[in-house]
Amino acid sequence: MKGKKLIATLLTASMLASAAAVPALADGDREDITMWFWGAEPYAQEALINLLVNPYNESQDQYNLVVEFRPSVDADIQTALAANEGPDIVYGSGPSFVMPLVEAGKLEPMDAYSEQYGWADKILTPYYESGTVNGTLYSLVNGVSTMGVFYNKKVLADNGWEVPTTIEELEAVMDAAMEKGLYASVTGNKGWQPVNENYGSLFLTHIAGPETMYKVLTGEESWENEAVIAAVTKSKEWWDKGYLAGSDYPNLNFSESLQLLSAEQSPFFIGPSIAYQWAASYFTGDIEENLGFIPFPATEQVPDTTYTLGAACTLSINANASQEHKDEAAKIIDMMMNAEFMQNMTAAWPGYWGTPLKDLSSVDTSEMPYLSQEFVKVVQSVSEAVNAGNFGYYDNVFFPSATQNRIVNIDEVWYDTVSVEDYVASIQAEFEVEFEKGLVPPIPQPAVAE
Repeated sequence: MKGKKLIATLLTASMLASAAAVPALADGDREDITMWFWGAEPYAQEALINLLVNPYNESQDQYNLVVEFRPSVDADIQTALAANEGPDIVYGSGPSFVMPLVEAGKLEPMDAYSEQYGWADKILTPYYESGTVNGTLYSLVNGVSTMGVFYNKKVLADNGWEVPTTIEELEAVMDAAMEKGLYASVTGNKGWQPVNENYGSLFLTHIAGPETMYKVLTGEESWENEAVIAAVTKSKEWWDKGYLAGSDYPNLNFSESLQLLSAEQSPFFIGPSIAYQWAASYFTGDIEENLGFIPFPATEQVPDTTYTLGAACTLSINANASQEHKDEAAKIIDMMMNAEFMQNMTAAWPGYWGTPLKDLSSVDTSEMPYLSQEFVKVVQSVSEAVNAGNFGYYDNVFFPSATQNRIVNIDEVWYDTVSVEDYVASIQAEFEVEFEKGLVPPIPQPAVAE
């Protein structure tokens, strides 16, 4: 079975500690090239070791790539770089995370490396440009992420529910699920408040609409407009109705949510496509193919299939590293920016390494497990949507840092701490400052805004 390799990887990787460093090779004369990464699932850590660390270390005899898996990587990166220390390769939770580090002079400009390795030619333009500040490249997105609807095929079939094609159909199934004692959908922000931004971004795309958000992000319109207010209001409506796992939203993380979905406790998990990586631990064996995924259904404001362009993470270079280490860091980043690496990583670790390449034609899914195959289809669909202009904007890619932080705090509205109008006004206040500083990344124009 195609899933056997994944199971074997899980068993092997279970011995890893979540914050452990990958051991260097025995040759003491080598210099370490360091990279900090988030505390991924054990099987995912094993994949990164086998498919990046070991091949790089075996390719030459001067350096060791050493990866540390840190659950608190964002805070660790900020603290270390502030002290002119930290790893050679800098992890970031999206381009918005990078902006303050650029402003503080902590990241190395990467234009020369881009020219050397041809990154601008092979990476989808909106993703490439999202890593630029005032025209200079400082980060590369490692993988595509988009908001959509994971669903349990068996739950839908057993209850006679159809896969929804409109938001009204989606809401009708969620209402019916709650009447049966199921979760409307399973999700939660336990241990990671930025989960909130998934839903803020989703409603800005599908209720406010890409055209409005393009005008807002380019300064043509204020955030304080009717469409944005309607989007935030819709998110609160979902919260009040219990569509986001009800009172368990603060008590669930994505891993627990996908476990509940696999156990048929809900028809839906509405969330980012990177969640395939957690689904791989629960949709296994005979129930592996129970998992389906669709883009977020049509709304009155956005009737066509539209994808919110998000990112798994970004990769940058520490400005305080030696020149030799910077050059090696760029070489290692380039190893991750090709179709072969995407294919191998996605086969072992679905959901995270959907490299935003213009050409995915060489990615062979024939030997991949089911979930990996399905994830590649999502990445290909996003790539096609970019080319067609059918996209909206994830906050962690296209919003400057302080503005993004206001989206993360959308739960202030959900919990009735602030009104929708005051909340939107606070976003506008933060955005105006960052816009004037030139901290908004280039905003690609969607088809509807032409």
